Amino acid sequence: MDITFNKNKIKKYANNDTFRKKNLGAISAKRFTQRLEDLEAAENLEECKNLPGKYHELVGNRKGQCACNLEHPYRLIFTPHENPIPENKDGQYLWIKIEGIELLEVEDYH
Repeated sequence: MDITFNKNKIKKYANNDTFRKKNLGAISAKRFTQRLEDLEAAENLEECKNLPGKYHELVGNRKGQCACNLEHPYRLIFTPHENPIPENKDGQYLWIKIEGIELLEVEDYH
């Protein structure tokens, strides 16, 4: 899958082990690395649905964004590159058609 970064901070998490561990903690840093590797290896977002991390769509003021779990309560938040996001007739995202994402942030949004 094609992955881009919307901020230098999230790009630094991806490319700098020391920065990632210092800012996220050891467990979240390890999970961030695993989620990134899983996303990079996938052809589309559908391939990640059954992997660890509970990939899911967000709702409300975060509609259009997706997330996966790191260490509770932190989530890796991203948006699909596809614009508009492909949907079925019921308004559910067609994850199999999402072939690129932009990483936004790591956050506790609850």
